[in-house]
Amino acid sequence: MINNSKLTASLYALMAISFWGVSFVSTKAVLGKLDPYSLLVIRFGIGALFLLLLLLLQRNRLKVSIKYLPHLIVLGILGVFIHQILQATALLTINASAAGWLISFSPVFTVILSILFLHEKLSLTKVVGMVMAITGVLIISSSRSGQSFQLAMNIGFLLMILSTLNWAIYSVLLKSLKIPYPPLVVTFYMCLLGLILTTPFLIRNRGWEDLSLLNHSEWAHLLFLGVFVSGIAYWYWGKALEVLEASKVSMFLYLEPIATLIAAVLLLQEKVLLISITGGIIIIIGVIIVNGQLVPMLLRLLKK
Repeated sequence: MINNSKLTASLYALMAISFWGVSFVSTKAVLGKLDPYSLLVIRFGIGALFLLLLLLLQRNRLKVSIKYLPHLIVLGILGVFIHQILQATALLTINASAAGWLISFSPVFTVILSILFLHEKLSLTKVVGMVMAITGVLIISSSRSGQSFQLAMNIGFLLMILSTLNWAIYSVLLKSLKIPYPPLVVTFYMCLLGLILTTPFLIRNRGWEDLSLLNHSEWAHLLFLGVFVSGIAYWYWGKALEVLEASKVSMFLYLEPIATLIAAVLLLQEKVLLISITGGIIIIIGVIIVNGQLVPMLLRLLKK
């Protein structure tokens, strides 16, 4: 019998992953009219306003100790500003579906960082998993050009890989810093910091002039990015982590590329190549092996 609280937490994690998966598609849809910085300013502005309203409705305290301000600033720069800039810029040159597959590579970097800085042991199983994941990345990066190993030739793929490394660094820091505030409060300040850091670029590029070019569909994508991706997804992810172990919540990350793929086909009419799907599946299997979850998953399937 599944505990109701664990089932609810699993649904929160699933919804968060679904929103994050579709975010690549919404970002890609708007980049034709707005530059990456202008897009992020609007997204962070909508997200920060939405989160502020949630905090006020729940009567959460907004005051944080000055002791934790450096922590919030570092996390905001890495997890929000740099991460979103890398992804938005990458999507100028690569498909949303390819971005979804590549982002699933992030747990491999997390394991590598844990080995280097948290003194976790490197096993043969982890090496095999990392080799498989890297192979999958190379397959996806070469599928668009029809040539082998063209990763270095496309800046979009490089930026997306850098974003996965950046997310891994952010995840390790988030775990080690242990900020004693509710996830909703932390998410609000990170989103607010993203807004503050990107606004000067909007002013420099006079990005507000392009807002009049957006149609109703593109504004809907922006609202989705601000409310559901920058706001609800991070909030739900935090709520899931309050009930489930981090390792169990991270399992839902493997579903993110599927959400991206479905949305890219339905909303952007992207053509999906069999070789890209093959590469994506290899990445996911490799990541599962790296995290030591392949055998437990097989055992659970056999018991059924």
